[in-house]
Amino acid sequence: MAIKVLIFRHGGPEIYEDLQPLLQRLRALALAQPGYVSGETYCNVKDSGEYLVISTWSSLEAWTAWHDHEERMAVQGQIDALLGEPTAYHVFQHV
Repeated sequence: MAIKVLIFRHGGPEIYEDLQPLLQRLRALALAQPGYVSGETYCNVKDSGEYLVISTWSSLEAWTAWHDHEERMAVQGQIDALLGEPTAYHVFQHV
């Protein structure tokens, strides 16, 4: 069953230029992962430092494999260091 993963990130607008290449790297890596269906990235209109990614995966197993992927974790570590706080993940399935 397909799942949706909501990914929340928050950092000041001053990190935008450093953050964008890292987010693009994650997207490029995700595109090559088995089970990746789609992803959309949004910026809060009232808080330009708040980002939401809605990622669709074919299964929880596919998402978990990606979440635990060594290269993803390395890029994510750079993102969290830049943000100064951990990225939040919320996984949903259709009911």
